[in-house]
Amino acid sequence: MHIPSGLTTELSLVTFQQALEAANTPSPDYDIEKWLYAPNFYSEYRYILGTRGKHPLICVGINPSTARPDALDNTLKSVERIALGNGFDSFIMFNVYAQRATSPDDMEKNCNPALHRENLEAFRYVLSISDKPAVWAAWGAIIEKRRYLPDCVRDMLQAGEEFGAQWYCAGAITKKGHPHHPLYLRKDEKLKPFDVQNYLTNLSSSTK
Repeated sequence: MHIPSGLTTELSLVTFQQALEAANTPSPDYDIEKWLYAPNFYSEYRYILGTRGKHPLICVGINPSTARPDALDNTLKSVERIALGNGFDSFIMFNVYAQRATSPDDMEKNCNPALHRENLEAFRYVLSISDKPAVWAAWGAIIEKRRYLPDCVRDMLQAGEEFGAQWYCAGAITKKGHPHHPLYLRKDEKLKPFDVQNYLTNLSSSTK
């Protein structure tokens, strides 16, 4: 379990570019030929965690918990299973907000613009890996926990458009239209198209 030690604004952030360079440097802790992990050490935030490949499924949750290379939690195990079952050669776990917190209730109340900016750089990088980036919206109703989270997704949607990303969901949509969380999905669950623009429009209307 991870409980934030404080606000991310109090941290000296490693930029995503710095984190990526370190992630491509041999590590005694894990196989960098298999894993993509940035930052490449356990910290109060995580930009990306996944396996290396030419055609990854980019799964988007709300925020990271304790998972790391060779120590995937149940959510990440499900993500990997769904990715491989849908024809992808790898997966990347990304998050709307990069702060680690096992309980979303422990996330900071206000968005740290610097952390969000670096997180978007990480998103653009993972989008660039494939000629046809596939993004799996998988944040569930947790997006309602903080007012800044939908705005973060809007920025991600804009970045996705730059790379021609296709958005998907898996499992049942909630009554409020939220995409299903990766947990509790069938092993053979298939991805289906998800209109994230329409989702965000409806989300804005429901919160006014």
